[in-house]
Amino acid sequence: MNKNIFDKIESILYMLELKNLTITVGRKRIIRNLNYSFSSGKTYIIMGPNGSGKSTLAKTIIGDPAYKLAPEGQIFFNRQLISSLSPNERAKKGIFVSFQFPLSLTGVSLYQLLRIAMEKKMDPLSLRKKIDAYAQELDLNKDLLSRSLNEGTSGGEKKKLEVLQAVILQPKLAIFDEIDTGVDIDALKLITTFLEKYKRNTTYIIITHHDLILRYLKMDEALIFVNGQVKYTGNYELVKKIEKEGYRHFYERS
Repeated sequence: MNKNIFDKIESILYMLELKNLTITVGRKRIIRNLNYSFSSGKTYIIMGPNGSGKSTLAKTIIGDPAYKLAPEGQIFFNRQLISSLSPNERAKKGIFVSFQFPLSLTGVSLYQLLRIAMEKKMDPLSLRKKIDAYAQELDLNKDLLSRSLNEGTSGGEKKKLEVLQAVILQPKLAIFDEIDTGVDIDALKLITTFLEKYKRNTTYIIITHHDLILRYLKMDEALIFVNGQVKYTGNYELVKKIEKEGYRHFYERS
């Protein structure tokens, strides 16, 4: 097959393309010349030592203004350049990011937030019924749905509320930054099986430090970040190697 045709077909399959990303926060460079493409509908696990750029990547993809992208860097989403778009515009295109420590929204409940987000896509009664059904699946206290979002909630409850939002919104790309942090084993099983059940055609990027999440969630590829770059990619065997040996081996080879 002609290489140009092959490249074009391959590009169509990509949901997210990162080209020459160099990212700084203040005066500190976190990510250096990162190039990677994420295919549509797949599940990616991102692992790496603390400070290696994992969360920086998530915040850059959604457009956090504190994370500065060098001029040569480009982010393509569904083959559209989004590097200069605001976080709101990126979200409207179908990007969802769940951060490690979700913020509280005083005076705004989950019902209210999702009613506004889904205003032209689902009538309020149907939406409420769906939220209630998902909350029951996640073993979420119904009280949490009508109080200020994330106020007075445990770490596990916050993460359940995040995945509920993601599944309701049905984004094309969902990034979960340490969805397993502060979550007990029972809650983790509920969260991961819920994400797997309602995945549909969403591309998942899951940032984690542990392989426990993979007991219940099917992974297509693992990316290992070292010093702001993707140093290694692989399958579940690579994840198990990290769990057994840690990251020192990867530093020695980088």
